[in-house]
Amino acid sequence: MTALGSEATVGVLGAGAMGSGIAQVAAAAGHQVMVTDARAEALEDARARLEKLLAREIEKGRLSQEAAARLQESITWAPGAAGEYALFKHCDLVIEAIAEDARVKREAFRGLEAVVSERCILATNTSSLSVTGIAGVCARPERVIGIHFFNPAPLLPLVEIVPGLTTGLDITVIAVGTMQRWGKTTVVAADTPGFIVNRIARPFYGEALRIFEEGVADKPTIDWAMKDAGFRMGPFELMDLIGNDINLAVSRSVFEAFHYDPRYRPFLTQERLVEANRLGRKTGRGHYDYAEGAIHPAATPDRAVGRAVADRIVAMLINEAADALFWRVASRDDIDLAMTKGVHYPRGLLRWSDEIGAGVIVERMDRLQGEYGEDRYRASPLLRTMASRGERFYS
Repeated sequence: MTALGSEATVGVLGAGAMGSGIAQVAAAAGHQVMVTDARAEALEDARARLEKLLAREIEKGRLSQEAAARLQESITWAPGAAGEYALFKHCDLVIEAIAEDARVKREAFRGLEAVVSERCILATNTSSLSVTGIAGVCARPERVIGIHFFNPAPLLPLVEIVPGLTTGLDITVIAVGTMQRWGKTTVVAADTPGFIVNRIARPFYGEALRIFEEGVADKPTIDWAMKDAGFRMGPFELMDLIGNDINLAVSRSVFEAFHYDPRYRPFLTQERLVEANRLGRKTGRGHYDYAEGAIHPAATPDRAVGRAVADRIVAMLINEAADALFWRVASRDDIDLAMTKGVHYPRGLLRWSDEIGAGVIVERMDRLQGEYGEDRYRASPLLRTMASRGERFYS
């Protein structure tokens, strides 16, 4: 078997924005889908959100009334107390999409394994936690795998497939095939902190925060500089969209998992915003104010400052991508595919390195390390070797 067919039943644990989005994708692929959440209000919100979305698709002529009705009928929304997963008894695949907390996820997998059949694949949608660690509580860890969607799941094409240390090769093959059958673009990542996207993207946020805290440029100017460099959104706009609490949680998770490597250190600006409940768009205020009538501060479009900001952040991103390749997190092509499809970077970072030149990136990193004296700015060994040999990632 290389993929689950439409006759397979899919379970989704968690009815938040991610869980309900995954349920929609699975139902659209023809599956019967079972969704449960300990919070009954989350299920009602998810059902209402889906009805609203489908009504908009019908109104725009992108979906027929019949197709919308079939999709809604394919999903069963059933409340259940925490740890009660009887709804999933006959599922062929269960995808967990609950809080990004290792302890909570491990408890969930203990409960799931006690209920599901021997043939059922258990997947976690974790964005940065160890798949191996989650699987470790299971009697059959070989059937546990990471299937990481990006939010909103129905719209963003990328899915990271993350086999743990004990995941069976057949399970990886089925996971890749099933996600491709669902219309997703798949990349395979090693079970390392942050996988591909959340590891490599850390400098987009972190270095922007560092530049702001240093007083090199303000937030609107940093956002302008990165959009001028080809990115769809600036880092502060994107953090507000993602949620500053979520961004900080991933930053902390990756930082701790890498044994407090200074390259991934969170910043006080993030922490203070979360402490003030300025989480971004969802609370009406974050790095920017989203209240009705609020005026966003204007950028200072200074070309020299903008170029310095963009050059610094892009160098850090390319260096991180090269290091991910060096440590065999993923293949060259999957790294570039993940960053263009998962977070819409203007081009693959390794291909971008070829355009700029590995030597130029190493010079930028060495200059930063010399200026600050911090290991945060160490150049990737792979990038340094390529620079010395005049090599490229793509021939």
